[in-house]
Amino acid sequence: MGGVTLSVPRSADRTDGGDRSERGAPRLADIAAQAGVSEATASRVLNGKPGVAAGTRRRVLAALDVLGYERPVRIKRHSAGLVGLVIPELSNPIFPAFAQVVEQVLSGHGYTPMLCTQMPDGASEDELVEQLEERRVSGIVFLSGLHADTTADPTRYLELHARGVPFVLINGYNEHIPVSFVSPDDRAAARMAVRHLVDLGHRRIGLAIGPTRYVPSLRKAEGFTAALHALLGVERAEAEQLVQRTLFTVEGGHAAASALLDQGCTAMVCGSDMMALGAVRAVRERGLSVPGDVSVVGFDDSPLIAFTDPPLTTVRQPVQAMASAAVGALLEELHGNPVQHTEFVFQPELVVRGSTAQPPR
Repeated sequence: MGGVTLSVPRSADRTDGGDRSERGAPRLADIAAQAGVSEATASRVLNGKPGVAAGTRRRVLAALDVLGYERPVRIKRHSAGLVGLVIPELSNPIFPAFAQVVEQVLSGHGYTPMLCTQMPDGASEDELVEQLEERRVSGIVFLSGLHADTTADPTRYLELHARGVPFVLINGYNEHIPVSFVSPDDRAAARMAVRHLVDLGHRRIGLAIGPTRYVPSLRKAEGFTAALHALLGVERAEAEQLVQRTLFTVEGGHAAASALLDQGCTAMVCGSDMMALGAVRAVRERGLSVPGDVSVVGFDDSPLIAFTDPPLTTVRQPVQAMASAAVGALLEELHGNPVQHTEFVFQPELVVRGSTAQPPR
């Protein structure tokens, strides 16, 4: 069985009932017994291998201290305070906003974040996770990752959980993954946007969102169609015709808005602020104005979005609260206090600015 060489402290060079000088290096069996773990687990900890729960790792290291042995050099080099943060990309300002809060909260608790982005032609999420495990991170925060894709195989997360790596998932939910999730209430976000537009007098309202396979898109579409039915009596089949599924980008918003304008929409709700900016561009290309002819609502309240032309009405994603809660749940796991493995849902907020107004007569 594999082990490591440990130096014996000077205080152990004595002759009593527990004379360690006769034994030399500590026996793996003694360490395992003191920690209450198997010898295989003790060996993984002493060799700095991943796949051991944080609480178990601390018990093994505490056993070394109790028995009076120095920790191995490789354990001393191991940064127990390293936490991975995996995000899709940096071009959408909502992702750097999340990363900044996560970094601030982690740093406040003595942890160091390691940012990993899936830029075009870059490493996949699985490859990034492999790299993080090689660096022996204490835990991982996933933001809008494959967990939000209903067509993705959740096995990768189940295997990560089985290896004892604590992690938390933001913006996306899968009931088969036994960890903590943090999400905004996407259904409520769509409902409050529709209600705002209906209160202004709009009756032909469209929705521009991302691909159907993503949980946030599914939930926003559900909230949108339910709101049209409840507030305007629009049948769900007809409401579905007013949903344009494209990409969460400026270009995607432009394409969706063009299709919605062809359907006579005087207002549209967008699945992200980036999509909303694309929608504004599409409206102007038709020789129309925002909000004089068409009202546009975004989602996220990304940094600087209040300074666009016109300032964008949007549904604010509670980034500070969500990121803090995600890190808090992860820290509880790292400290050996597992939190409830469920989805923590945060309420969004409608921020009314200059991109919405009454429809033209």
